[in-house]
Amino acid sequence: MTAYRLAKGGRIDRSAPVDFTWDGNTLSGYAGDTLASALMANGERVLGRSFKYHRPRGIMSAGVEESGAIVTVGEGARRAPNVRATVQELYDGLCASGQNAWPNVRFDLGAVNGLFSRFFAAGFYYKTFMGLPPFEWGHGTGLWMQYEKLIRKAAGMGAASREPDPDCYDHVHAFCDVLVVGSGPAGLQAALTAAQAGRDVLLVEQDFELGGDYLNDPGAEKHRLERVSAVKGAGVRVMTRTTAFGLYDDGVAGLLEKVTDHLANPDPELPRQRFWTVRAGATILATGALERSIAFENNDRPGVMTAAAARSYLNRYGTLPGQKIVISTTNDSVYAAAAELAAAGAEVIVADNRGEIDIDLPNGVTIRNGVAPMKVLGRSGVEGVDLAKHTNGSWAPAGKEACDLFLVSGGWSPVVNLSSHRGAKPIWNAEQACFLPEITSEPIFHAGSSAGIWDRKDCEVSGERAARQAINEKEKSSQPGGWKTPIRPLYEVRLPNQQTKAFVDFQHDVTGDDVRLAQQEGFVSVEHLKRYTTLGMATDQGKMGNVLGLALMADALGKDIPDVGTTRFRPPYTPVAIGALAGRNVAAHFKPLRRTPLHDWNLRHGATMTEAGLWHRPWYFARDGEGIEEAYVREAATVRKTVGICDVSSLGKIAVQGPDAAEFLNRVYSNGFAKLPVGKARYGIMLRDDGMVMDDGTTWRLAETEFLTTTTTTNAGKVMVWFEELLQTRWPDLKVHVSSVSDQWAGVSVAGPKSRETIAACLEQGADISNEALPFMGVSRVMLSGGVEALIARISFSGELAYELYVQAGYGEAMMDLLWPAAEARSGCLYGLEALGTLRIEKGHVTGAELDGRVTIDDAGLGKMASTKKPFIGSALRQRPELMREDRPQLVGIFPKDRSQTFKGGAVLCDADEVSGFGTGWITGVTHSPALGHWIGIGYITGGAEAWKDKTVVAADPVRTGNVDVEIVSPHMFDPTGERMHG
Repeated sequence: MTAYRLAKGGRIDRSAPVDFTWDGNTLSGYAGDTLASALMANGERVLGRSFKYHRPRGIMSAGVEESGAIVTVGEGARRAPNVRATVQELYDGLCASGQNAWPNVRFDLGAVNGLFSRFFAAGFYYKTFMGLPPFEWGHGTGLWMQYEKLIRKAAGMGAASREPDPDCYDHVHAFCDVLVVGSGPAGLQAALTAAQAGRDVLLVEQDFELGGDYLNDPGAEKHRLERVSAVKGAGVRVMTRTTAFGLYDDGVAGLLEKVTDHLANPDPELPRQRFWTVRAGATILATGALERSIAFENNDRPGVMTAAAARSYLNRYGTLPGQKIVISTTNDSVYAAAAELAAAGAEVIVADNRGEIDIDLPNGVTIRNGVAPMKVLGRSGVEGVDLAKHTNGSWAPAGKEACDLFLVSGGWSPVVNLSSHRGAKPIWNAEQACFLPEITSEPIFHAGSSAGIWDRKDCEVSGERAARQAINEKEKSSQPGGWKTPIRPLYEVRLPNQQTKAFVDFQHDVTGDDVRLAQQEGFVSVEHLKRYTTLGMATDQGKMGNVLGLALMADALGKDIPDVGTTRFRPPYTPVAIGALAGRNVAAHFKPLRRTPLHDWNLRHGATMTEAGLWHRPWYFARDGEGIEEAYVREAATVRKTVGICDVSSLGKIAVQGPDAAEFLNRVYSNGFAKLPVGKARYGIMLRDDGMVMDDGTTWRLAETEFLTTTTTTNAGKVMVWFEELLQTRWPDLKVHVSSVSDQWAGVSVAGPKSRETIAACLEQGADISNEALPFMGVSRVMLSGGVEALIARISFSGELAYELYVQAGYGEAMMDLLWPAAEARSGCLYGLEALGTLRIEKGHVTGAELDGRVTIDDAGLGKMASTKKPFIGSALRQRPELMREDRPQLVGIFPKDRSQTFKGGAVLCDADEVSGFGTGWITGVTHSPALGHWIGIGYITGGAEAWKDKTVVAADPVRTGNVDVEIVSPHMFDPTGERMHG
């Protein structure tokens, strides 16, 4: 291929030269170039290497279907592999390089793989990696582990950056009446028609200019400009550089907008890309068609490309891709390109595999009828082509033609991918030799060449008709066709019994012989063919090779193409960067972050924060010279000795109100709530339908028809949804209203021997929280000093005399400004989650770590709470024999035999005589206990504490701490009788 830039012509801006680098060499192009067109104009032929054989690859197309010019763009943190050079806009300073080659794509030592191609046929990995023939020596995991290392090194085409992505991406939502995908003749007409009918129209185009095929025809420029002006004047919203990558339920389309990928120095405030979710009333797909190749020997050589691509490089980018050109065709579409290439100074021969054709032959073009390509000559480029003629049912040599560029048009494949995403099965049309879109029940309409319409004027008419259908007007669809001389399908050219390198999938090196091998080995299903040969599994997703593969499989089976079937296309149509999928949900914004009303107050008082579910909560309050280990031990000891204050605002809080509120809670919880007195709280366990524990918490009865239910922090949303589902689907007759009020309250736990006097010092005169006025599990309304109304409940999660105090969220800091000085005056402290965990483990209270969805209420040692006098959710299935076994894992406490030793959560509990496998239990939480003076843990073990009394158990943790001998004790390791919290 001896390509060069013409002195004039094209749509590039010759007044704006652009410098870029290719494999370290500085080259130049113009604004309006793609990377591929600029490289072609600079004489670069080999731009890539194939995956398996490392064969040289050049430019094969001019669009998203590109399989040869797959390159890496950028460097450092912004390095992006597997970029199609044909759609990458050129900009000043662009840095591009070849990939999947060493030392470079022009001279690649990996090409030695081609010498062993007979061993790398389709499915070789399934056979080779099972062992080495002839006796399958080395079969099993040992040899596979060695293979795996090699496979992982060979996998992929380009190398992604290992550095964090420095760019940002946005997620955007939009709505429209009509979404038009594609801005060619049909798309522009569809958008204009719908807009003139008063509809809100969104037109998206993956290219950086509107026009589609108009852009490749200089004679259509005036008409294009008129159409674009009319579309914009009609109020159509236009989005260029935007790909519709998928269609989903209810008219939802996924779009990817490239915002700054084409800019040398983008505004740092702009995102690199935007991920759009568009909800459309109707969708018109004017997505065009892709030109196919033909399978023949060496059809992958640099200098072999589609005929439409050559026309694009000539008319759009002002580059003549070759000087001596042979064009092979099965249809009428190449003749305009042949005429224009000849007019630009090239010698052009058209090899039309049809006989007589009804076309006016362009000046300067020679035609040979009834011949097709058999073999391209040349190694790293095209030097000529051997032609063949089909006679007596087989191919025979028909001479040779010298050339430096070989163009192919084996037919056109309408882009039906997006409608296929909605389950529309492509239907084979033998007359047009392509798959056409199936009519769907959804408001999705194809127009133009995506519907198999080849004439430009007919495409415009079909766009208008599709628009009228989209706005619910009665209109017939246009019929496919448009060529004067019918297409003569051609998928492969080879001599009888000849084995060739005739490629079907250019990236993955899948050949026609590979397809036939798959058929011989029984992989005749389309999906099996795809997986066995990897056909269509490269970055182009089979855009050019799928039809060829199906045709060759049909031929091998002696069937017609529709009898073989077709794969269902899946999103995305073109690759979507992971960064775009994530949007701004990265790093600290990976998930929503909720802050309690006391967040800022905690930070001002020395809190180190941690994430608990979606919440930021105080982890510990370190003093000078303290780390977490010293801080939480001091905090826990202070609570046991005097008093401590902990922010518990993140606990889930649900207001349950209505005449049937008590009955509702009585059905949900395993223990009784129907007779809970007003002014009392009760700890409850709720089960799933299958009898497993879902969540626990306390419920306060504030009035006859009003309850406040608390949940664990993590399960607040889950329980709220569960409540709503029950009321809407199972018990719609209950007069109950539930509302999440977690954000409406600021809450603290005040715990320790001096907690009562600490709170009392902060109340209005006359308020009484004595043992008689507010007994254990009592609830009351009190007035804090300064007139702040609060709810108080005497509840303990620490095993100490303790209270939970709630005020409206806006008064949270005022409450702390009262409580903290009072606690500080009594040598108290603020404590966080780490100390809270210590206190609850000492006491044997469970949290989400223990109630992990695998345990029953009996496993957690709370079986006596389950009522035997009423039904409740899970009451039947919890009594399944399997869940009532006495040897089920039960909640226990854990001490190290040697009290100076430590162990960690997640360790497996094993019998000392059998330290292997899954063991007999597991540890859910550990802490250093200041009350007991050594490390302790909580977890589960088969049979519970009684079964392991006076027996040695091993906490097996080979990866971290090794094995530690432990003893199993009651989970209630501190104050088991509860005297302190009842004091």
